[in-house]
Amino acid sequence: MSGPGDPPEGTPDSGPGGGGSEEEYRSVVFDESFVKAARLQEFSAQERIADHSPAVRRLPVLRRGLTRQAVILVVLIVIAFGTAVYMGVRSPYRTTPMARNTEPLRMTVIPLAPTGRVPGADSVNELYEHSPAARFERAARAIDLPQDPKATAHFSDSQVVTALTTAKDYLVDSSLDPDVLTRGAVRPVRMLIDPQQLPQFDQSVNRPVTDGRHAATGWLVRFDPSQTALADSHIRVRGALHVAETDANTLEVTSDHTFVYALRPAEKTDKAGKNAKAADGDKKPQASLFTVRRSMHFRFDRQDLRNHQTELLVSYVQAGPLACSSDSAGYLHPLLAGQSAKKGGPAGTDPYATDSATALCGALAPGAQPKV
Repeated sequence: MSGPGDPPEGTPDSGPGGGGSEEEYRSVVFDESFVKAARLQEFSAQERIADHSPAVRRLPVLRRGLTRQAVILVVLIVIAFGTAVYMGVRSPYRTTPMARNTEPLRMTVIPLAPTGRVPGADSVNELYEHSPAARFERAARAIDLPQDPKATAHFSDSQVVTALTTAKDYLVDSSLDPDVLTRGAVRPVRMLIDPQQLPQFDQSVNRPVTDGRHAATGWLVRFDPSQTALADSHIRVRGALHVAETDANTLEVTSDHTFVYALRPAEKTDKAGKNAKAADGDKKPQASLFTVRRSMHFRFDRQDLRNHQTELLVSYVQAGPLACSSDSAGYLHPLLAGQSAKKGGPAGTDPYATDSATALCGALAPGAQPKV
């Protein structure tokens, strides 16, 4: 009869108390010599986990200093900046800056004396209709730019147009502006002149001299406001502008225009500044025409083009009717309706005085005056 702790079939042979246990494992028991000859090696913790992937990804260790990517980025930025600077300097519309050598304006003002009395009329339109200026255009619109101006070898279309426009602005401000013509204004003209020529301009306006360098009338058209007034603000004009490239840094514009002004004597004022009445009543004196032909030579470097300014090289002026003896350095003193030039040539000229120009005077052709 089996005990209370044994299974019904008794203790199995393979169990701890089974009869076949020793026989089954006897073949795998190592003898003492085998055990002594065996080499035992215990792996470290690092070696035991070497073949296992960590459960959490490690963050890369930050290195001090710039990484390779940052160095490459900085190099690329430097290269790009250097390329931009190089391309700006080597632009096809820029050249190596050169020392500017501004020349003084050379000017000639020739008075044209009438052969008889100056014709006059009550109507300005009548004067124009019977003069060579009958077909001239009026005011600023008569100063036309060349049609479709083209780029030159070293200047773009816009730069060529800028040079022409600046020359036109100079002609308008110095020949057509009523404030400049009869009120003594100079600022509109002065603003268009290259700064290096301003000392010469200022001396010409403040201390005019007939020396071929410092006559105010070489820079602009101005009438003595105490003697002359405009009879009509619509001045008649005819002429042309031409542009050319002289070198890689310079554009030059030449102009040749004839301006025809209708003039009257200035109204006299009393000490209180009021207009004094003429002896024969309120009737205005007759108007007459005065002609100025101006041939100008303008030069532009790249700085002038950017600043909308110009350098004047040559100014050649013929104006009449004037008396040959008239001092035309500071103002023009026109002979008005009914007046005539005194006999004799220009004021005395000293050929030994090298600091002054030889005075010149011409005769105003009869056909240049209106037939009224």
